[in-house]
Amino acid sequence: MVVLVVLTVLAALAAPHARTIHGLVAGKLAELPAIGRPGRAPAAGRARPRAVAFALAQRGKPYRWGAQGPAAFDCSGLTWAAWRAAGVAIPRTAAGQLAGLPRVRGGLGPGDLLIYRTDGPSGRHVAMVVGRDRMVEALGRGIPVRVTSIRGGWLGAVRPGAGQ
Repeated sequence: MVVLVVLTVLAALAAPHARTIHGLVAGKLAELPAIGRPGRAPAAGRARPRAVAFALAQRGKPYRWGAQGPAAFDCSGLTWAAWRAAGVAIPRTAAGQLAGLPRVRGGLGPGDLLIYRTDGPSGRHVAMVVGRDRMVEALGRGIPVRVTSIRGGWLGAVRPGAGQ
C-alpha cells in the first residue's frame, strides 16, 4: 500500500515535466532546462543589461506596497521582477536580497542593488544601479518608479548573478 502511495505521489509530481523527462530518456535533450537559484543565471553577464532595461522600462508606473508588476511595483517588487525578466531568481524582499545575495566587492555597476534603512513597514528599501551615480527605484506611495541620483547611507550593495 505504501509503495502505491509513493508511486502515485511521484507520478503526480512528474506529470508537469513529462515531456522533459521523456526527452532525456529518449536522448533528445542535451541537458535539463536551467532551474533558477537565487543570484544565479546561466548567462549572468547578459542578464545585467536585461535587468536594467526592464527596470528602466517601468519608469512612471505607480508605487503600490506588495506589488511586483506589471501595473505597479513596490521597491523590492521592481528589483525582483527586473532580475526575473533577465532570467535570474533573487529573493523577493529587500531584506532577503541583502541577506541572500553576494556583496559587491569594488565599485558599483549597473544591476547592483543598494539596500537602505527606511521607516517604512519593512524597515528596508532597495534600488537598482542603472549607471554612473544613477539608480531606479519605486520609493513610496505617491511617487512613481523613477530614476534618481544614488543617495549615500546605504546599508549594503549586492550583486545578483555574481560569480557566473
